[in-house]
Amino acid sequence: MSSTPSTAAAPARPTPALERALAPDLARGVMLLLIALAHVPWFVYDAPLGAAMLHPAEGNLADRIVQVLTLTVVDARTHTMFGFLFAYAIGQMYARRTALGTSPGRTRRIMRHRHLWMLAFGAAHALLLWQGDILGVYGLIGLVMTPLFFGRSDRVLKIWVTVLLSLGAVFTLLTLLSSLVVEPSATAAAQPQRLAIAETDYLSSVVLRLGLWSFGLFSGLFTLALPTVFLLGLLAARHRILEEPSRHLTLLRWTAFAGIPVGWATGALLGLEHVGVLDMGHDAALAALHFHTGIPTGVGYAALFGLLVHHLRERGARGRLPVRALAALGRRSLSGYLAQSLVFVPLLAAWGLGLGAHLTSGSAAMIAVATWTATVVGAFLLERAGRSGPAEVLLRRATYGPAHSR
Repeated sequence: MSSTPSTAAAPARPTPALERALAPDLARGVMLLLIALAHVPWFVYDAPLGAAMLHPAEGNLADRIVQVLTLTVVDARTHTMFGFLFAYAIGQMYARRTALGTSPGRTRRIMRHRHLWMLAFGAAHALLLWQGDILGVYGLIGLVMTPLFFGRSDRVLKIWVTVLLSLGAVFTLLTLLSSLVVEPSATAAAQPQRLAIAETDYLSSVVLRLGLWSFGLFSGLFTLALPTVFLLGLLAARHRILEEPSRHLTLLRWTAFAGIPVGWATGALLGLEHVGVLDMGHDAALAALHFHTGIPTGVGYAALFGLLVHHLRERGARGRLPVRALAALGRRSLSGYLAQSLVFVPLLAAWGLGLGAHLTSGSAAMIAVATWTATVVGAFLLERAGRSGPAEVLLRRATYGPAHSR
């Protein structure tokens, strides 16, 4: 990654806010709240684990409500929506760079360079703070999927989406069948994922974090959900679905109002199973179904923001303060994402202040909301000052060189 792609044909400057599509930025800004809510259960490390994900087995009524809502709306949904938007942004970047005069070949080299740096940023993030880093996963998927599928016809992309969805359905069915004949284990398989958080020695936590991150790096590529939404994001960008929502209202409505309820239904079942309201007896199969329904839910979330932006345009409300503040965070989503780790990990992990040992699901969710709110305010202040997010500046500098970083 030592060489910098030549970009003489078109200086790499941030796209002005007025020229950017609002829907992806608004979606990223809001969904960073769900990212925060997805991560904080990892830090409740002294509580015994329940039936689902990393949520505690116990809690008062407020804690139980938070657990069910998180499993329904958040878990296994946010990473697919961001994966969709990541691919969408690749399509936008390619279109913009070529329109500015950069050759297609050079643009592809720039994208490869950017994905390599995303992988490096993710490794540093995992090394220093957070084992659940997703930047590296997106960088790896970009490195693998872009050369294979970018520029392919709509028909080819749709065929591969169908193949990947079918494989996911087969995997879920096999998991269900195996749960009918194999006695479930009494041990909590997710427990090792908390070890880095619960480790009191920082250097020991580094080793654990890198091991867990490395496993997640490649499992993200092979679990099919992210490759599937990547292809869907490329398709959507090609047809400017989020830039021009008024031309695609039927598609957006079907995607949002069919995809989201499917995921919420399975998430609610898993949540009710977790808190003991239901006892279906097939936790592994339900968890697999919950994971794979994150595909229509995550893409449905993105479609919902396309519809919202169309509604805001119709009402002339794009310039309202909450919309501008949330979009400002979306334009600085990398900085907002990393800021969450800078708050959560030193405060809550055992090697830091260790406050996670005293949290419940409800109090952890309050910290998540407060942290996200602070990033919204910070992003809006940067927007008013005409400044990019610090992480965006660093990634742009790494990708294009110092002359193109501002």
